[in-house]
Amino acid sequence: MNQVVRGSELSPLSPANVACRRSVLGRRSSASHPSVFAPPIPNVALLTGGDDKPYVLGLGEVLTSEGVSIDVIGSDNLSVPELLTNSRIRFLNLRGDQSPEASFPVKIARVARYYLRLIRYAATARPRIFHILWNNKFEFVDRVLLMAYYRLLGRRIVLTAHNVNIRKRDNCDSWFNRLSLRVQYYLADNIFVHTERMKSELLADFGVPDTKISIIPFGINNTAPNTSMTTIDAKRTLCLRSNNKLMLCFGQIAPYKGLEYLIDAFSELAKSDESYRLIIAGKVKPGQTEYWNRIRRKIDDSVCRDQIIVRIEHVPDEEVELYFKAADVLIVPYIHIFQSGVPFLAYSFGLPVIATDVGSLREDIVEGRTGFVCQSRDSADLAGTIDRYFKSELFRDLESRRLEIKEYANERYSWNKVAAITTAVYSKLVSSY
Repeated sequence: MNQVVRGSELSPLSPANVACRRSVLGRRSSASHPSVFAPPIPNVALLTGGDDKPYVLGLGEVLTSEGVSIDVIGSDNLSVPELLTNSRIRFLNLRGDQSPEASFPVKIARVARYYLRLIRYAATARPRIFHILWNNKFEFVDRVLLMAYYRLLGRRIVLTAHNVNIRKRDNCDSWFNRLSLRVQYYLADNIFVHTERMKSELLADFGVPDTKISIIPFGINNTAPNTSMTTIDAKRTLCLRSNNKLMLCFGQIAPYKGLEYLIDAFSELAKSDESYRLIIAGKVKPGQTEYWNRIRRKIDDSVCRDQIIVRIEHVPDEEVELYFKAADVLIVPYIHIFQSGVPFLAYSFGLPVIATDVGSLREDIVEGRTGFVCQSRDSADLAGTIDRYFKSELFRDLESRRLEIKEYANERYSWNKVAAITTAVYSKLVSSY
């Protein structure tokens, strides 16, 4: 087991500590952003589920800049310099390797080993607050058994519900799934969600008291490398012309993403304009191979198939920039979701977004300034909105508008705002001991 122990403690406001911080989100002024927690916060354990590097890095950076010491429970995927070299982070690689190529017996053994390590850690850990960012492999174990175990140990539990009920979104909900979720939400001391609609679902579907729910911004994704590569450079690398109108659909492929509507909309537009191009980049979500096969057949049957580029695999961080800088717009054709991190990734590169009006996606788009909104499950409306975008001032002035989009996103989805709310909740839980 790889364990990295925290180095010598530094005062959160000492010159040495300030100088050594890697700034993901810019420095804070102590005058304009006073400390929001008192009494002092003890160590906090971040239970990451072994993944979601952008969120873990953003939250870890901003919490430690506020003087919070963190145990990050991670995996090989999170064993990165930003976590390993931060003096206020003790990185514990309890999860280890998560390679999907491993044999089934190996997967079972490593998951069992991880749960044993996690149980042992919880029994002896210094942090009194356990902040769960993601559950692990077995929902009943995570939502019921581990939650009860943590409570028996006297831990205060904070839960970030990135998806209130992911199985409802994926059309595979069940009474057992809802029951285990209800138990987890009941046992949590505080639940973070990202939108008012998510809070409403917790209240209506799971009876969670209003006082246990806090709304925090998603946090802008600033972890992907961002070099001096230009749009022209990126398009040339992808063997595209500078005048190609490039749309990007990025992220895991699953039915709730509504790719079939995007293919229909694109095919209609591209018939009359050969400069249109569409890139679909991302891996197929486990269990959704048949869905992708249907999309693949739809692409093959399209008269514009030669204008559609597919890269169906995980896109490593160092290559994300290429796609978001080559693209002229991100398309988010979802048919069901509360919120997605992909638009925030686009905003971090100054890329406009066209999204369907589902969940809270509308709330994240300023019409005509950061993108456009269209109807869900309506390929004709999507096509019309794409056409409107490419005729708009936003597209014509795109290179100058990119900086404006970045500034908007960094202000609205600032990690400093996440820290203010999160540390206030931590403080409240500490004072309740």
